[in-house]
Amino acid sequence: MAVTVLDPETALIVVDLQKGIVGQAMAHPTDVVVARAARLAAVFRAHALPVVLVTVHGGAPGRSEQRRNFSDRPADWAELVPELKPQTGDYRVGKRTWGAFTGTGLEGLLRAQDVTQVVIAGIATSIGVESTARQAHELQFNVTLACDAMTDFSREAHDHSVQRIFPRLGETATTEEIVARLAQRAS
Repeated sequence: MAVTVLDPETALIVVDLQKGIVGQAMAHPTDVVVARAARLAAVFRAHALPVVLVTVHGGAPGRSEQRRNFSDRPADWAELVPELKPQTGDYRVGKRTWGAFTGTGLEGLLRAQDVTQVVIAGIATSIGVESTARQAHELQFNVTLACDAMTDFSREAHDHSVQRIFPRLGETATTEEIVARLAQRAS
């Protein structure tokens, strides 16, 4: 894993680190994933770069074999985990599909900030994170994936995305590699 460069206008997108999802059984410890995503958010803020916090509030309409009922969720299900320490300058995006770009205005928000690259972290690797990365790639953003700041319901699904899909969409890196690139930009 290695990120070669971060563009001058790079944004962090944190996908679905919300109470109702982080509390579910995952392939990797969610406290570690959340801590790494929170570190990325803090460093991006310190460099005055956009931080986008995405939460899912429902599902896309249409039939599927695995239906999810969002109407019976606890009231705080979609609340961001407090470890992210959301700031007033962060952008909040609520979505009803797997990817963070569909029907949310996220592309326009990023374009208005002249963003050319996104770093993506969150849950679930093969669902919300991968869908957001695919959309970002299709929209011609440079994509970097913070692979140690994400997890999935299944280790196999996580590994498949990280090993097979992500290298085709962008560059993969660890949290510390991304932090080091940001530090290099500042010097």
